[in-house]
Parts: sequence; C-alpha cells; structure tokens
Amino acid sequence: MAARIATLTLNPAVDVSFDLDRLAPTQKLRCDHLRRDPGGGGINVARVIRRLGGEALAIFPAGGPTGDRLGALLDYDGTPRLTIPVAAETRESFAAEERSTGDQYRFVMPGDRLQAAEWRAVMAAVAAQQPQILVASGSLPPGVPIGVYGRLARACKSAGCKLVLDAAAAPLAQGLAAGVWLVKPNVVELEEISGASLPDTARRLAACRSVIARGAAELVALSMGAEGALLVCAEGAWRAQPPALNPISTVGCGDSFVGGLVHALSAGLDPPIALVWGVAAGTAASLAEGTQLCRRGDVEELRRQTGVCRL
Repeated sequence: MAARIATLTLNPAVDVSFDLDRLAPTQKLRCDHLRRDPGGGGINVARVIRRLGGEALAIFPAGGPTGDRLGALLDYDGTPRLTIPVAAETRESFAAEERSTGDQYRFVMPGDRLQAAEWRAVMAAVAAQQPQILVASGSLPPGVPIGVYGRLARACKSAGCKLVLDAAAAPLAQGLAAGVWLVKPNVVELEEISGASLPDTARRLAACRSVIARGAAELVALSMGAEGALLVCAEGAWRAQPPALNPISTVGCGDSFVGGLVHALSAGLDPPIALVWGVAAGTAASLAEGTQLCRRGDVEELRRQTGVCRL
C-alpha cells in the first residue's frame, strides 16, 4: 500500500548524546547518561508524526553496523521504515552537555559518500511509494548532487505529490527554483534566500511573501526559535508564539516543528491551527534531554499555551 506521508533522509545518522562535568583538552573526559537515538531530518519528522497519532514512512539509505543499529532503533521506536542498503557506513553525530555550564556542544559528521547508483535507488524507492505528501529534510552526503532536491521537486509536481522541503544553502535554492508545496527555513536560511538582512517580523513576512509570489513555494513556515514561527500562504499569514520556557536542548526542535505542522495539515486543519501544532511540537522538543524528540503530553500542554494571531 502506498504511504500517505513519506519522509526522505539522504544523510541519516545515529545520534549519540551524553553529559560530562566540563570539556577540557588532552585529558580523558568521563561521560555519563549515554543514549542513542535515530537521527536525520526526515527520520525525526516521521517519528514525531507517529508520536502525535499519525503515520509516516521513513525512507533512507543505510549501511554498515551503524546502519543496522539505526534500523533496530527505529523498529524499537515503532516507526515504519523503508531502508535502501548501501556500502557506505551510516554516520554518527554527537551531542555533549557540559554540566558545569549547561552548555550543549553538537558534533555533526558529514557522512560517507553515496555512489550514483545508490542515491538513485533511494529516489526510485520514494517514487514507487507514490506518497501524497513527501517531507525531504536534512543535509546531503558526499556524492549526492546539490540539485537533487530540484529534481525531486519536479518529480513531485509531475506525480501530484506535495513536497515539504527543509534544507539549507545550495540544495535548498535548487529545490525552490523548481517549486515546492511547503518550505521551512529558519531566519538565517530565509536571509540567504532573500539576499538581505531580516531583523524584524515585517521584513521577514515580506520575504516569505516574496518566495510565494515568485512561485518557489505555496506555503512558507519560518521558524524563529523562542520568537515562535510564521506561516504564510497566498490566503494569509499567521504568527504563533510559544510560552517562555528554559530550554534543555535544541536538538530536534526544527524537525519536531515540521512533524507537528505536517501532521496537522495532513489532517485537514486550518493553517493557523496547524501552525500552533508545529510550534508546540518544536517547543516541546526543547524540554527533552539530549537527542530525544518531543513528547506527546508536552505537545498537548504547550498547544493550549501557544497563542496565534493573523498578520
């Protein structure tokens, strides 16, 4: 059966988190509270959608012992997956929290090279699923051309699939040049798209509307961290503001935002309500330690505390 929602993660990872007293050079650093979680943008989005009561198929390449561990972690999590075997070893990424300061340090590995036949096999697997909504999220590993999201956007248009794109730099620009259904930049990424500084809501809103006016996206969901988020489309624009909280971790906040937003939109909720779900999920992820994602109970509570207004 074809997946109604699928996610694509071309550069998946096993996310390793731990804490230690303090970071210091040369000496052995004793670490505690080690945990491993499935990682990579699209994989995280699929996991969040499942936690919120939906279902999404996570599609990704995986190889070596780390790839086997990633698959096992997703099976334990209960997230449906379609894994395309590759020769390259799946990467690990690391998040270390320094207890003496509360600072978090994130070490993101580039991933091993995918061969042309391998990444094309991943793209073919996506096409074969014929999803109604496809979330393509995350970085590209070596060997995958920067134009791959543009190619994906054109294929989705031809197939009548709604593409959600969460990427950065040249791969994001290539996808927008072909046109997508929904794009989720942060402020820095929107500034790169626009070629201008965007220090306030008015200029950010104008930049989002410019993306829509030139046909690069039908919806723009701008994440702004503690300032909340904007959702802009031809019919209107809304801003959602979460309650003030002390974040524990920033890992997975953006992916949780996308997961909450897409889950709500796929259920037919109106854009401002869907935006509240997204902001609540992203904020909830900041309350989870290490590389964990949002918890449904936190999302439900924060959804009731998140305000939304039309701009």
